[in-house]
Amino acid sequence: MRSGGNRTTGSSVQPMRIWDNIVAVLKEVFDESAYERFLARTACTRSVESYREFLRERQNAVAHRPRCC
Repeated sequence: MRSGGNRTTGSSVQPMRIWDNIVAVLKEVFDESAYERFLARTACTRSVESYREFLRERQNAVAHRPRCC
Protein backbone atom coordinates (compact mmCIF):
# COMPACT_ATOMS: atom_id res chain seq x y z
CA MET A 1 0.00 0.00 0.00
CA ARG A 2 1.11 3.52 -0.69
CA SER A 3 0.98 6.23 1.84
CA GLY A 4 -1.11 9.17 0.82
CA GLY A 5 1.87 11.48 0.74
CA ASN A 6 2.15 14.60 2.83
CA ARG A 7 -1.38 15.46 3.91
CA THR A 8 -0.42 17.86 6.69
CA THR A 9 -0.28 20.92 4.45
CA GLY A 10 -4.01 21.10 3.75
CA SER A 11 -5.39 19.29 6.77
CA SER A 12 -4.97 22.15 9.25
CA VAL A 13 -6.56 24.72 6.95
CA GLN A 14 -9.97 23.04 6.73
CA PRO A 15 -10.58 22.69 10.49
CA MET A 16 -9.57 26.33 11.04
CA ARG A 17 -12.01 27.47 8.34
CA ILE A 18 -14.78 25.44 9.95
CA TRP A 19 -13.92 26.89 13.38
CA ASP A 20 -13.95 30.43 11.96
CA ASN A 21 -17.39 29.81 10.48
CA ILE A 22 -18.71 28.45 13.77
CA VAL A 23 -17.40 31.50 15.63
CA ALA A 24 -18.96 33.85 13.04
CA VAL A 25 -22.35 32.13 13.35
CA LEU A 26 -22.24 32.30 17.15
CA LYS A 27 -21.39 36.01 16.99
CA GLU A 28 -24.45 36.59 14.81
CA VAL A 29 -26.71 34.49 17.05
CA PHE A 30 -25.65 36.34 20.20
CA ASP A 31 -25.68 39.80 18.54
CA GLU A 32 -21.94 40.28 19.00
CA SER A 33 -21.55 41.09 15.31
CA ALA A 34 -24.45 43.54 15.45
CA TYR A 35 -22.81 45.28 18.41
CA GLU A 36 -19.51 45.45 16.48
CA ARG A 37 -21.35 47.04 13.53
CA PHE A 38 -23.05 49.49 15.93
CA LEU A 39 -19.66 50.51 17.37
CA ALA A 40 -18.21 51.02 13.89
CA ARG A 41 -21.23 53.04 12.73
CA THR A 42 -21.36 55.30 15.79
CA ALA A 43 -17.57 55.52 16.30
CA CYS A 44 -18.05 54.57 19.96
CA THR A 45 -15.76 52.52 22.10
CA ARG A 46 -16.82 49.36 23.87
CA SER A 47 -18.40 50.39 27.18
CA VAL A 48 -21.43 49.84 29.36
CA GLU A 49 -22.99 53.06 28.05
CA SER A 50 -22.49 52.15 24.40
CA TYR A 51 -23.96 48.70 25.02
CA ARG A 52 -27.02 50.28 26.65
CA GLU A 53 -27.47 52.54 23.64
CA PHE A 54 -27.09 49.53 21.35
CA LEU A 55 -29.81 47.69 23.26
CA ARG A 56 -32.12 50.73 23.17
CA GLU A 57 -31.65 51.04 19.43
CA ARG A 58 -32.38 47.34 18.91
CA GLN A 59 -35.51 47.49 21.08
CA ASN A 60 -36.79 50.55 19.18
CA ALA A 61 -36.21 48.79 15.87
CA VAL A 62 -38.15 45.74 17.02
CA ALA A 63 -40.97 47.89 18.44
CA HIS A 64 -41.44 49.74 15.15
CA ARG A 65 -41.20 46.68 12.94
CA PRO A 66 -44.49 45.92 11.14
CA ARG A 67 -46.29 42.89 12.47
CA CYS A 68 -48.20 40.35 10.56
CA CYS A 69 -51.84 39.69 11.37
